[in-house]
Amino acid sequence: MTGDDPSNQPSESIDDRSVVAAEGLGKRYGPHWVLRDVSIRLRPGQVMALLGENGAGKSTMIKILSGAVVPDEGSLSVSGAPIRFGRPDVSRRSGIATVYQELSVCDDLNVEDNIMLGREHGRIGTLNRRSQRQIVDAALQRLGHADLDPKTQVGDLSVAAKQLVEIARAIAGNAKLLILDEPTSSLTAADVRQLFEVTRKLADEGLAVLYISHFLEEVRQLCDSYTVLRDGRMTGSGQLSDAGESEIVRLMVGRDVDDLYPQTERCTGDPVLRCQNVTGAGIASPTDLTVHRGEILGIAGLIGAGRTELVEAVFGMRSRGGGVEMNDNTIPPEHPAAAIAAGLSLVSEDRKGQGLAQNLSIADNTTLSRLGPYATAGVLNEKRRHHAVDELIEQLQVKCRGGRQTVGELSGGNQQKVALARSLHEQADCLILDEPTRGVDVGTKAQIYRLIGRTAADGTAILFISSYFQELLHMCDRIAVMARGRIVEIRDAKDWDEHDLLIASMKT
Repeated sequence: MTGDDPSNQPSESIDDRSVVAAEGLGKRYGPHWVLRDVSIRLRPGQVMALLGENGAGKSTMIKILSGAVVPDEGSLSVSGAPIRFGRPDVSRRSGIATVYQELSVCDDLNVEDNIMLGREHGRIGTLNRRSQRQIVDAALQRLGHADLDPKTQVGDLSVAAKQLVEIARAIAGNAKLLILDEPTSSLTAADVRQLFEVTRKLADEGLAVLYISHFLEEVRQLCDSYTVLRDGRMTGSGQLSDAGESEIVRLMVGRDVDDLYPQTERCTGDPVLRCQNVTGAGIASPTDLTVHRGEILGIAGLIGAGRTELVEAVFGMRSRGGGVEMNDNTIPPEHPAAAIAAGLSLVSEDRKGQGLAQNLSIADNTTLSRLGPYATAGVLNEKRRHHAVDELIEQLQVKCRGGRQTVGELSGGNQQKVALARSLHEQADCLILDEPTRGVDVGTKAQIYRLIGRTAADGTAILFISSYFQELLHMCDRIAVMARGRIVEIRDAKDWDEHDLLIASMKT
């Protein structure tokens, strides 16, 4: 394994068996280097994890390899042949295929046409459907999914099936390197297992894979080696079997994060949020739930289990039946403003669609739900408002130019911190956190976990929804499991393990 010592970095000689070799890659925008002197090489059948915090340079690296960005330094070769930068078509023809987190399939086309898009077989304006079908059938067979009908409209497929179509497109184009960019962020646990099976099968057949993920547990399940980027530079690489999690995290964030999940002293108090016989769309049976002061109550479950539907009904974003009380005060249905006034705050899983106004400033996103402290006779004291925002920015370590910067310009992790800042600013008695760490890097996760722990220790009740069982087991006092729109079981966190959570999540 290699660490921060430059003398320990990989040698400059290219392994003769390398299918892809990138040497000394560098990219700058103006005077700022976003990538500097990065070298990686992958052999046939190797599955390498590319790790790093948001902003570490991973996206730039992927774009260079896929031909979308021209570097200022370095070289790239596939099977020993130099590749011209800045030409996505050249990268594809050379054998580099990328499946991005935001899928690039065409919903209006069928499976076959998506797989063959840009490589249609035929002449004089006529498609050779027989030849195309043979290629498509072979690609799906190679993935182990010959049951996927090539004539099915892609818009009718699940996210996981659309992802398979993208991978089939890659191997139909004779890919030598498959780049998977955060491929599991929208998948169920079963879909993740299926993706890993497909990826291992392709690697066993000699395909090299570069895998980007924030989930270290997934990386260990799938990958054999790793490369870590921090601030645009490579800080370490090696075999995963030789590296502990704490060492990889240190390489990613530049410091030891021994306690990813902080242990905070908390005292559980009186009930704050009471839900009785709550019903609504996506909720299969009347639901009761109570969260106490200083308690972190987790809600586990698979995608589609009804967790988001439940908390949105409680918060008033959806129509509901049943009763919801905050501090013994009834909250009327379909009235989020009343919920906020009663001391309830929601950090939505849909950060861009519901959580934040992307075109407004950090200050506006943080304070618009509670302007009272800064208004006198209907006039805002902007100086006092921005001072409060600056304090929250410092407290949550938001990387930005200041409170007037537009939220849409921030990274995903920093946007999530702004959403949390808004809830803190509302001085809520109960926080509902729906997938608060999805899509953020490990360093930001550690910061969010510390913030959640401190907030609960100060007496705030927290309802914590997550598809990531490890964080629920480490952060929560109790965990409820939802399956098919109903809560199937609630236990103390110490009485659950990952296996039991998964079994409960799949109950019918």
